[in-house]
Amino acid sequence: MLFTPLFALALPSALAAEPVLSPLLLTVAYADEDEEEEGDGEEGSSRKKAKARPEDERTIREIVRGFYARANIGAAAYLLNFGNKGNGTAVSAGTMVALSVGQDFVDNEKQSMAWEVGFVQGIHNGLAWELQAGLCDFNGGAAGGYPCTEGDLRTYGLQAAYEFSAYPVRRVGIGFRAGAGALFSPHLVDSTGYTEDVIPSFGAEPGIQGSIHPYGFAGPTLEYYTKLSHFSVGLDADVFYAYQWDLGLNASASLKYTF
Repeated sequence: MLFTPLFALALPSALAAEPVLSPLLLTVAYADEDEEEEGDGEEGSSRKKAKARPEDERTIREIVRGFYARANIGAAAYLLNFGNKGNGTAVSAGTMVALSVGQDFVDNEKQSMAWEVGFVQGIHNGLAWELQAGLCDFNGGAAGGYPCTEGDLRTYGLQAAYEFSAYPVRRVGIGFRAGAGALFSPHLVDSTGYTEDVIPSFGAEPGIQGSIHPYGFAGPTLEYYTKLSHFSVGLDADVFYAYQWDLGLNASASLKYTF
């Protein structure tokens, strides 16, 4: 019978504490429910966004196209007028370097198009002017010889080009480009020596150097986009024809940086 008095004593204490404990218990319960609902909501929202977001937007793009700068270095050769015509080779194959800037104005997954402007320099060793007398002619090689020059050649060209490329695989582009420009080959002999020595040896002013020769060019391109996303390397081959100059071929390797 001792239990009854103890229960009677404990019951009022429990009832008295109920107003204090009940709000605390309710607060903890609501907080747990809110956290569960918030967690479920974030996971659900993430799952919904992941499902709604297109696959290509979740893929990090590794290839960059747009404005770029490119450097080329390679070999250059003349194929007609300066070539071997039975009297020896007037101008040997040489080297070429080029610097250009451009933009990929069409950038699709399987194809791209670009414009480009650049500066090209060619360096060729030639037959000394003293040895050309009686072998060269003043008709651009039309008379059976080769154009009369003072010997070694330096050529400078400004050009603009259009390029189209297709991508059979993601990192490799195979393309074709075409363009036009202007070529200039300055005199390397000083003016006094040219007037007093070169011209008398030829008997007349050759006229092919020191003037501007417009030209057109075209050729294939091959480009590989490295895993350094802004860099690509390539190979270019251009056949060009300069009016009153010669038909030539440039083949070069390139390094391109896209901004």
